[in-house]
Amino acid sequence: MKTYRVAVIGCSRMGGFIDDEVADRFPWMLPYSHAAGYMAVERTELVACADVRPEAIARFGERYNIPPTGQYTDYRKLIEEQKPDIVSIATQPEQRAEIALFACEHGVKALYCEKPLCASLEEADQIVAAVERHGVVLNMGTNRRWDVGYDAMKARIDSGELGKLKSFIIYNNGTLFNTSSHTLDLAMRIANDATPVWVQANLPGLDREFPDGIVPVDPQAEGIVKFDNGVTVYMLLTPRQSEYEAICERGTISALANGTDWKLRVRDQSGGGGFVEQPYPKIEKTSSTTRLIEDILHSLDTGEPPRGGAHIARSNMQMLIGAIESHRRGGAQVALPLTGNSLRFDRSAGQR
Repeated sequence: MKTYRVAVIGCSRMGGFIDDEVADRFPWMLPYSHAAGYMAVERTELVACADVRPEAIARFGERYNIPPTGQYTDYRKLIEEQKPDIVSIATQPEQRAEIALFACEHGVKALYCEKPLCASLEEADQIVAAVERHGVVLNMGTNRRWDVGYDAMKARIDSGELGKLKSFIIYNNGTLFNTSSHTLDLAMRIANDATPVWVQANLPGLDREFPDGIVPVDPQAEGIVKFDNGVTVYMLLTPRQSEYEAICERGTISALANGTDWKLRVRDQSGGGGFVEQPYPKIEKTSSTTRLIEDILHSLDTGEPPRGGAHIARSNMQMLIGAIESHRRGGAQVALPLTGNSLRFDRSAGQR
């Protein structure tokens, strides 16, 4: 079968080095970074990298055996000369849209974009249009979408034994762009990728005025999202880090300690009206990064859509920007999709 040529643009943490941080921390099953994932997938060949910092490129090249001829400070030149099949965009959100659009226009077949997709709704619309126009496969790096533990949670809910899914609780929604992009994508996945129809949110400690539509920091966010299938998502800010609960008509499933412990509670049928804990099957963890990459390859091989996709990524941006718009309106309920919204995430004070 075909081997696909790959380039990584953005040679920092998620691009190639986060594995060093999480090597001893379950549940991040290695490989975790983009580059390490490609090195582990036999049908991908990592041929080039780009970053605006020469020292970052050199370090990345040494780590992943990319010769100087495959190292670039200009991503445009990389794409034009190396002609990769797949481009990973692991830059900051503010730069992702321009890279994705250039890649789509210059023959790249697939994109693996870090989350969030970009920095504004206008950019998200542009990316979706470009992906559709050129037939490009896109997955966003919200890794829980490819996590076997959450696959098992979703399968249990989809079986119908617990009744319909009613609510999904995010116990610590974290910062909006860095963390909520993960948590809200997970909520969408568990709810069968239903469409968000409204959001109501508060961003603690953040002013409600955004001069020129610029959001200069990544704020924490709490609130509610409603999906078109009736599922309600509650975004909390509590000390319970990376814990989630799906509440169905006849039972609940809780993912504790970032998916390392699982609890199933089923309504007591004896008449007491309470819930009884039941055994939950052991989850054998695998690398979500390699599963994401393999999902891209499956789409390239077969023409079938990926598990993620550009429209899912755009819905994610709708919820993020919608939360900011709700805060700007004093916590009012904001209907989705938003149109003509000019809010943009932009931390332009210095390189990160």
